[in-house]
Amino acid sequence: MIRSKNVRFWLWIALWLVCAGWLAAPVSLQAQTDLSGDWNGAIQLPAGQLKVHITFHKNSSGAWSGDIDIPVQMARDLPLVDIQLQNRRLVFKIAGVPGEPTFDGEISEDGQAIQGQFTQHGQTFLFHLKRKSGEQLRAETATLEQKLQLIAAFVDSMRRAWEVPGVAMAIVKGNEVIFARGFGYRDLEAKKPVTENTLFAIGSCTKAFTALAIGLLVDEGRLDWETPVRTYLPTFELQDRFASERMTPRDLVTHRSGLPRHDFVWYGADLSRRELFERLRYLPPSKDFRTDFQYQNLMFMTAGYLVGQVTGSTWEAFVRQRLLESLDMRYTNFSVKALKTAPDAALAYRKMGDRVTRIPYRNIDAMGPAGSINSSVNEMAHWIIMQLNRGKFRGRQIVSANRLQETHLPQMVITKPADFPEMSESAYGLGWFVQTYRGHKRVSHGGSIDGFKAMVNLLPNDGLGMVVLANLSGTPLPTIVSLYATDLLLDLAPIDWHQRIKARTEQAKAAKQQKLKDEERKAGTRPSHALSDYAGEYEHPAYGLIRIWLHGKQLQASFHGFEAPLEHWHYDVFRFLVEDFDHPKVTFFSNENGDVDRLAVKLEPLVDAIEFRRRPPEELHSLSYLRQFEGDYVLSGALVTVKLKGQRLTLTIPGQPEYTLEPYKPNRFNLKGLSGYRAVFEKGKKGEITAVKFLQPNGVFRAVKKK
Repeated sequence: MIRSKNVRFWLWIALWLVCAGWLAAPVSLQAQTDLSGDWNGAIQLPAGQLKVHITFHKNSSGAWSGDIDIPVQMARDLPLVDIQLQNRRLVFKIAGVPGEPTFDGEISEDGQAIQGQFTQHGQTFLFHLKRKSGEQLRAETATLEQKLQLIAAFVDSMRRAWEVPGVAMAIVKGNEVIFARGFGYRDLEAKKPVTENTLFAIGSCTKAFTALAIGLLVDEGRLDWETPVRTYLPTFELQDRFASERMTPRDLVTHRSGLPRHDFVWYGADLSRRELFERLRYLPPSKDFRTDFQYQNLMFMTAGYLVGQVTGSTWEAFVRQRLLESLDMRYTNFSVKALKTAPDAALAYRKMGDRVTRIPYRNIDAMGPAGSINSSVNEMAHWIIMQLNRGKFRGRQIVSANRLQETHLPQMVITKPADFPEMSESAYGLGWFVQTYRGHKRVSHGGSIDGFKAMVNLLPNDGLGMVVLANLSGTPLPTIVSLYATDLLLDLAPIDWHQRIKARTEQAKAAKQQKLKDEERKAGTRPSHALSDYAGEYEHPAYGLIRIWLHGKQLQASFHGFEAPLEHWHYDVFRFLVEDFDHPKVTFFSNENGDVDRLAVKLEPLVDAIEFRRRPPEELHSLSYLRQFEGDYVLSGALVTVKLKGQRLTLTIPGQPEYTLEPYKPNRFNLKGLSGYRAVFEKGKKGEITAVKFLQPNGVFRAVKKK
C-alpha cells in the first residue's frame, strides 16, 4: 500500500521534470475534446459529396450544442442533439429529420479534423469535417468586407452611369444580412437620400408572395394545386372553354393559360379586381392551354382574387397576416396610397430624352397580386432569409420546407434561348424564374412598374440572396448590380455586365427606331369620311372605352386616361401618338350603310387587332328618350308591340321570340343578335312617333303606330 506522503513526493518530482523539459506534459482533456467553432466538410454519397457546415458551442451549463447547414438542401441551422463526447470519439444526431441521421466519428490528435460514419435510414456513408482556424475566420471576414466595399462602390458608379436617382441593395448570407445600404436620392429635387429603409415599388417581385400565399392555403387543405379553379370560383371563365374547365391554381401562377399579356386591359384602367376577373372571358388566347409559357399578369390577379374568396377576406389581408407580420415586414404595404404618406418613400422617375423626370405613382391596386407591393431592402432581406432557410425566420416556421422548395422548382419550361452563355435556359417555378448561372442554381424575379425597377436574386444552394431596388423606369441597373455581386461573392471571374447589357440596350433601341422607319405608309391618301364622322365612343367588353373627338382640325383620342392626338397615317388609318403605347395604329371601319361603326387597334401583338364597337351617344340610352317609342304598331294586320323593360326596349311580333332593340342612331335601332336587321322610327309634324320601318335583308316592312 502506497502512503500519501510517497504520492506527494512523486508528484513533486514529476512536476519538476516537466518544468525542466525532461517529461512531456499530458494533453488536457479540455484541449483534446474542444469542439468550439465552425467545421466544414462533406458526407460521401454515391452520387457525390454532400457539403455540410457545422457549428459547435458550449451552453451556460457546460454541455455541448450545435447546428448544421446543408446548403444544397437549403437546410439552415438544423439543431444537433444527443451530442456525446468521450475522449476523441464524437457522436451526434440531427433533430427533426426522418431516418435518425447520426454522425459517429473520431477527432484527430491535433483536434482540427473529424472523420467517421454517417448513418440514415440504415444506410452508412463516410464523412469528414475540418475546423476553421481563427486565422481563417479573420481572413474570411476581411475578404468579405473588402468585397462588400467593392460592391458598394460599383452600385454607386452604376447609379451614375445609368442616371438612376436612387438605389438600395441588401445582401443575405445564410440567415444573416451582411449588407444593406442606400445610394443616391429618393427625392432627386429635394436631395433626400435613399436609406436601407426607403420604400420602393417592387413590381412583379410581388408574384412570389402571391404564389406562396396559395401554398400556405394548400398546406392548410383549403386549396389544392390541381383542383380546377371553377371548384372555388364557379364564375371563372375564359374564351377557351377547355381552359375554363381545367385551369388550376398551379396554372394561374405558372404563365401557361394560353393567354398573352393583354396588359392594356388593366394598365391605366379604373376597374376593380372583380371587374377585371369578369372580363377575362372576352380575351382571345394566342396559344393552346398549357402548351407555351406566356407571361400573364391577369392570371396572377386571379390567383390573388382566389385567395381572397377562399379566405373570406382579401389577398392583402391574408398576405399581411400570414407573411408580412410573420416576417416583421411592418412598413411594407400594398398600394401607392400608402406610399404617398410614408415618411421614407422613393419618388418615381423616368427618362424622357436626355432628362430624368419625376412622374406620378401608378395605382395598380386591382392588379395587386401581380405587382403592387412596396417595400424596403431591409424588410425584403427578411423575405430572402426565409427563402434561404427552408421557410424559417428567426426560429419560426413560416411555411413548410417542402412547400417553399416547391416554389423554387421548375413548373413550366420557357422555350427561348438563354440570354447569355453563362446562363442556362429558364423555366418558371411558382412565382420565380429558375435557371443556373455559371453552374449555380439561380431563383430570381424582376419587377417593373412606372418609375421603379426591382430584382430579387437567390442562390439557394450557396446560401446567398440579394435584392436591388431603383426608382427609374426600365433601368437595367438592378440586374447589372445583382450579377456583379454574384460573381464577386462566389469568387467567379468577373464579367463586364455593364458593357454587355449596355450594348444590348442600344441594339434594342436602334432596332425599334429602324422598325418605325420601315413602316409602310401610302402617300397622298385622305380619310374616306369627314373627321367629325370618326368622333364617338368605341367599346370592347374587356378593354373598355376609346373616346375620339375633334379638336380644331385634328382628331384626339383617350384610352384609360392616356390622351393624345390621332395623326392621319393613310386612308382610314391613324396613329395614336402616345409613347407608352409605341404609337399604335387605329384603323376605322364602316358598315354597309357607310357609317363608321368600329375601330381596331393592335394593343396585344400576339393576337389580331382588338376591335372596338361604336357606342351610341349616351342620351340614346336614357329612359325619357326610350319611352317615346313604346306602343302598339299594326303590321299587315298583325299587332307589333314595343315595350320598355328595365333599361332596354323590346320588340314583340306574334309567333316570334322577343327581340331587344339596341340604340344605333337617333330613332334608329339594331335588332340584337340579327345582322342586317334594323328598326327605323318615323316622326310626325309635331315630333310624335307615327310608324316604324323594319329594314331586313329580304325587304322593308312598315308598321303604323296605333293612336
